[in-house]
Amino acid sequence: MDVKQFKTENAPTESDKQFQLENSYTLDVAVEGSLMAKAGSMISYTGDLSFTGQASAEGGLTGIIKEATTSEGTPIMNVEGTGHVYLADEEKKIQVLELDQGESITVNGEDVLAFESDVNYEISKMDTLAGAFAGGFTNVYLQGPGHVAITTHGDPIVMEPPVTTDPSATAAWSGTSPEVEVNKNLSDMIGQESGERFQMNFDGQGGFVVVQPYEEL
Repeated sequence: MDVKQFKTENAPTESDKQFQLENSYTLDVAVEGSLMAKAGSMISYTGDLSFTGQASAEGGLTGIIKEATTSEGTPIMNVEGTGHVYLADEEKKIQVLELDQGESITVNGEDVLAFESDVNYEISKMDTLAGAFAGGFTNVYLQGPGHVAITTHGDPIVMEPPVTTDPSATAAWSGTSPEVEVNKNLSDMIGQESGERFQMNFDGQGGFVVVQPYEEL
């Protein structure tokens, strides 16, 4: 294709949506005020925007995401001003969800890309998984109303309980809570830790679980 066609076919999409997917891997957020985003996810921006790291737990978001091997927190940044910010995370696919009032979703900390600053959040950690994942298993409870962008390695599948999942492949869940079990027979068989040794059991009626075709941690 010639240069003009290349520019036209890959130009940003003009839209009235606040959260707009430019492609499967790039999110365009129209910022008018403030936005919470994963630090390091900004690839470009237009307009008058500033980026500030959250420096303390009191600020809300430091330590929201845990490094798999070091257990150090990967900070969330606060994007403020007026303009458009373009976000991406290691070519992971982006899923945009709009939570209504009272709707909620719990997301693996590694898979949180961005959310509106008015979305309520709560950080928690599954200590029962500390033996498999350094620092435990951090997840983020997000409650609407507002937009939330999460990431997955590849195309996710969304399953309804009852279902059992590998923690490393579990990106998010809503309307259900997991119980963690240990498969001791598998551990004895392979002689080392693995995602399959730990299992997340989701029971009950309603809700859903988002699983990705990738063991992330």
